[in-house]
Amino acid sequence: MRYDLVIFDNDGVLVDSEPLSNKILAAYLTELGHPTSYEDSLRDYMGGAVHRVHDLILERSGQRLPVDFDEVFHGRVFSAFERELKPVDGAVEVLEQLDREGVAYCLASSGSHERIRVGHRAAGLDRWFDEKRVFSAQDVGRGKPAPDLFLYAAERMGVTPEKCVVVEDSPLGVQAAVAAGMDVYGFTGMTAAERLSGATELFGDMRELSRLLS
Repeated sequence: MRYDLVIFDNDGVLVDSEPLSNKILAAYLTELGHPTSYEDSLRDYMGGAVHRVHDLILERSGQRLPVDFDEVFHGRVFSAFERELKPVDGAVEVLEQLDREGVAYCLASSGSHERIRVGHRAAGLDRWFDEKRVFSAQDVGRGKPAPDLFLYAAERMGVTPEKCVVVEDSPLGVQAAVAAGMDVYGFTGMTAAERLSGATELFGDMRELSRLLS
């Protein structure tokens, strides 16, 4: 194994949540008077923390989102997760391999701890990630593309950045990993390869990750 620590993004890498959450986000923003298509949401918000939504809407419209925006949005997302969320195809096999080989892994997500936990319970991934392996943008205050979250996860796991590899599916996440001085494998399951051009390697099927890591 080339790395001492594998840091997974969560949404779109471990759980197939990006289609669900971005459809809900686009619909809710449109409902609030900020017309947003599903494609717009993927382009502008995929991989970012919820504060990015507030920041871009304020920048573009001069209007603040409602004070209960986060609560309403997350309520809708969590309900959809509980009904529909599944793991990304091949993710469980990769986690099983890392466990067999004794390779350290964790996740570092722009989502809140609550979002991560709700999603993992719904998708059946909670057994793979105890609290010591879960890091959120909530822990550092700044989400991706800032490198803070990945650097924090590496520090807490006791591994230097150059011995880490990040698995990401968003341009914001790739930028954050590069800024942290880490290798990054870009998953093109939902994102065009050219949008992940800063990645060390690109792959389109999660089962390919086992080969890349070996």
